[in-house]
Amino acid sequence: MTRVRSFAPIAVGNPTRLILGSMPGVASLRAGQYYAHRRNLFWSILGEILGFDPGLPYADRAAALAASGIALWDVLKSCARSGSLDAAIEKDSIIPNDFATFFARHPQVRRVYFNGSTAERCYRRLVLPRLPAGALAYERLPSTSPAHAALSYEDKLAAWRVVADGSGKARRLSSRARRR
Repeated sequence: MTRVRSFAPIAVGNPTRLILGSMPGVASLRAGQYYAHRRNLFWSILGEILGFDPGLPYADRAAALAASGIALWDVLKSCARSGSLDAAIEKDSIIPNDFATFFARHPQVRRVYFNGSTAERCYRRLVLPRLPAGALAYERLPSTSPAHAALSYEDKLAAWRVVADGSGKARRLSSRARRR
């Protein structure tokens, strides 16, 4: 097992939406860029729904997210993991990112979208109980990872379209859901 650390958030200006992954994979960590694995669909999907070329240099893709009012981060600050799969994360090793500070700096964020179930599960368990009750709405979207091959590109794209305008079936987490 290797201890890995996530990146700082991409959060420029006044984002109203936040996309959360779990932890960058090996390719991303090597490149120092979110979603750097060539088969990860994140940048292709976001490029299509926001209208930018997913082949742009990384800084330009990050700027396109910011210009659209979208911040990007990971739930986990660090963990021990072998390889890139979320299933390989050693649960006892997890340290979450500081979301209280993030949301204090970005109070205009109203919607949080999870890139897959691990991000949502870790957030619910490790982050949500430490946050004050608020006006955030949450929605889990299908993972853009190549490991999540159950859905086609078209199905993932259709689900991710809610991020473009902040719409969707996002839900507020009740106090009962917060305790899970």
